[in-house]
Amino acid sequence: MNELKSNKWMQLPRDVLVGSDMLGKVADVCSDLQLGRNALIVTGQKTRDIAGMKVAEELEETGRSVHIHVSASASMEEVENVMEIAREMDTDFLLGVGSGKSIDVAKLAATRHNVPFLSIPTAASHDGIVSSRASITHNGETTSIQASAPMAVIADTEVIAKAPFRLLAAGCGDIISNCTAVLDWQLAHRLQNVTFSEYSAALASMTANILIESADSIKPDLESSVRIVVKALVSSGVAMSIAGSSRPASGSEHMFSMH
Repeated sequence: MNELKSNKWMQLPRDVLVGSDMLGKVADVCSDLQLGRNALIVTGQKTRDIAGMKVAEELEETGRSVHIHVSASASMEEVENVMEIAREMDTDFLLGVGSGKSIDVAKLAATRHNVPFLSIPTAASHDGIVSSRASITHNGETTSIQASAPMAVIADTEVIAKAPFRLLAAGCGDIISNCTAVLDWQLAHRLQNVTFSEYSAALASMTANILIESADSIKPDLESSVRIVVKALVSSGVAMSIAGSSRPASGSEHMFSMH
């Protein structure tokens, strides 16, 4: 085993909520984490109505000031735009409410603005909902950028179950691809001496195998299916946080899928 020889700083979510009507717990989570009064919600055009407004209402009922920003793309320009809004509003924390792009934008903007970030997915389409990586487009290329892990992940299974089933299937594919990602990582370790973590690799592989064994249980419109996939995505995100990179869950298969 070749773990990092230097000191390692792992960032993991402090609170992870998975279940029905979890949007109603947002204010409780913010109080538990002792977050501030000024909140900035980053969401999409559709997810604003699906969950963004509900989250805003929950926070406003506790006396917090809330601003909703509708993000059109996961680009560096959008990240800078959100950071500018956060500075103008003196934002205490950000919330990403959406299926992926909004979460990545909020995650990186919060990291660079040095404020906490909460991840509230409306679909279980990839492990970025919990990881310390953000997929951002810059100069025409999509890159995985190191960011802070969310302080909390709030996954409302009732909301996610209503999303198109193809998004849940995409989340399954993202987890299953851990199998080849770990093999790529091992190869990079042998050929290029890339740092390899047995712990994170084992967690990523185990997560993929459990999901494969549960494949028959994953069906459309079932909250039980959503719970299985969300827990797997959380586990995969933790593996990346332990590794300090996306290697346990992202290898050459992601490059193929992008092209």
